[in-house]
Amino acid sequence: MATAFTPFVILVIASILSRFSYQMARSPVLPRFAQDLGSSAELIGLIVAASTITGIFIKLPAGALSDILGRRRMMLLGAIFFAVPPFLYPLVTEPVSLLLLRFLHGFATAIFAPVASAYVADLFQTGRGEKLGWFASANDVGATLGPLIGGFILFSTASYSTTYLVVGGLGLLPLIMVLRLPNEERAPVPATANPGRWMEFKRGIVEVVSNRAVVIASALEAVMYVGYGAFLGFFPIYARGIGHNDAAIGLIMGGQLATTMIGKPAGGWLSDRLGRKPMILLGLALCALMLPLIVLGEGFLSLLLLSSLFGLGVAIVTPSTTALVADLAKAGRKGSAMGVFGTIWDSGEAAGPILAGFLIASLSYFNGFLIIAGVMALAAVIFAVTIKDPMHAPARQAEGKPA
Repeated sequence: MATAFTPFVILVIASILSRFSYQMARSPVLPRFAQDLGSSAELIGLIVAASTITGIFIKLPAGALSDILGRRRMMLLGAIFFAVPPFLYPLVTEPVSLLLLRFLHGFATAIFAPVASAYVADLFQTGRGEKLGWFASANDVGATLGPLIGGFILFSTASYSTTYLVVGGLGLLPLIMVLRLPNEERAPVPATANPGRWMEFKRGIVEVVSNRAVVIASALEAVMYVGYGAFLGFFPIYARGIGHNDAAIGLIMGGQLATTMIGKPAGGWLSDRLGRKPMILLGLALCALMLPLIVLGEGFLSLLLLSSLFGLGVAIVTPSTTALVADLAKAGRKGSAMGVFGTIWDSGEAAGPILAGFLIASLSYFNGFLIIAGVMALAAVIFAVTIKDPMHAPARQAEGKPA
């Protein structure tokens, strides 16, 4: 199908739209909906986390299947899960049904996200970090707009059904965009392809999971997101406890989000020129340093500065680790590699608030965040001594070979 957009532009637009609709369904509408259905606090937490749990189990096989069946085909499947489940929310009348629907809706990002990242990595051998940075920022734009618009619609209509019907309408747009992607040129499939495809699927997963460098790089991202999840989950409570109002807290956390969105393309661009490894270590060191300092700050301006610097660290790490995983993957295994990356990343993001909650309850904000920062620093040391930077082997990278 002819299109006026390049595949990369289509992927960026589809990413913004998909994350926009998905986050609109999640925050702040979902916890309110679950509470009004009579859910306990524990069940509300599980309902909110359900879609992330889906990603832990689905991202790896989805990425591996895209290596075999093609990126476009798998992205279409993911886009269907953005489009259809939102129309089922108005039919929900009790908490268990909502929980099951959230697991189902989680298939959307679980399939779409790793495959789209692999597609971007396929498109660019040079400048890969920068392009992945722009792609990640597009996700952040959608993730920022979703809660804002979702909360406004719920406030204006006082109707969960109306809000989720709007989510469904927006969820159709990524499907339309993915349909505009050109068909991939693939080698003819022999008649005996079914057993061969199954063996190739298993072989791809085994090869990537046994790739120590890919796993360590993915784990580094997950450890950073443990800290990020702790910040998102507990900084608002800390700030409220020292006297800041909701508007001030929103501005402080908005500073983190702004530096993350703006900084990701620059972080990826620098990783293309200075190397993945030094940028990753710099970003993780910044995150580890800022996290405990955040809960020592009290004034609005100091908290805004610390939050923004923490966001800058995230902006440096994420496009660099994503590009590194793509660099390390063998030819034909980028989907599997992105699936491993997404699975481990989701595990860290889900674990962050849980770990922080236990540490803060038994110790304090500072000591809890300090322990998490120590884990981040330890991960950085392990990464520094075990992983070689493939950017030092540009010829092999240009050929799509692992360093």
